[in-house]
Amino acid sequence: MTTSASFSALRLDGPVLVVGDGRMGRALVAALDAAAVPVIGPAGRGETGSDAGIVLLAVPDAAIATAARAIAPGRLVGHLSGALDLSPLQPHEAFSIHPLMTVTGAGASFAGVTAALAGTTPRAHATAAALADVLGMTGVTVRDEDRAAYHAAASVAANFLVTLEGLAERLAATAGVDREALVPLVRAAVDNWAERGAAAALTGPVSRGDAATIARQRQAVAERLPDRVALFDTLVAATQDLAAEQRAGTTAAT
Repeated sequence: MTTSASFSALRLDGPVLVVGDGRMGRALVAALDAAAVPVIGPAGRGETGSDAGIVLLAVPDAAIATAARAIAPGRLVGHLSGALDLSPLQPHEAFSIHPLMTVTGAGASFAGVTAALAGTTPRAHATAAALADVLGMTGVTVRDEDRAAYHAAASVAANFLVTLEGLAERLAATAGVDREALVPLVRAAVDNWAERGAAAALTGPVSRGDAATIARQRQAVAERLPDRVALFDTLVAATQDLAAEQRAGTTAAT
């Protein structure tokens, strides 16, 4: 991990200013302070950053351009968006860091998290990498043309997973089963996916080609959650594709 001494070797003209008093802004200030990086904030939008060498805009995507326009010239200015490129930060020397994580409080740890990095200059990119490193993150460079796909992957992995678990929770409740009963199953599935990849981790009736069980499940969804039948059908079709990959991989290995 980068130390505060090696971070200061960037020869910046002041501390890091964090603009944005939301969960991410507060978490960044706490984490930078714990890493002995000089930090100011979290500050409100409209701050000029006149005393800072680096400005991190921990604000919603729609507010980045406005917040950037308020920053005094000569600062390195970064945002934390996963979806946006660096154009909202013009004309500043700019960078971005997008931690692949969900922040729920000021005490959030960034250690072990992957962060997507970008920079308009080598110095800006090096600054993004140093900030990620000092927070314990592993930086990966994501090109502008790959940004939407990268962010979509993050949304599928986190947001859509929660949506699917919401479906499972609602369906289980119709059978008198609490959400907590599903938790070990979900954790095991995620752990298997993390260790082996999607195709190898797949289990269940679609993986087995058990059409009769799938039909009974669909009938139950249609009766109890009719507004989710189309989603169930789409998931079955996608899972059948994955099962085909699984069978192809198994055949190739024998």
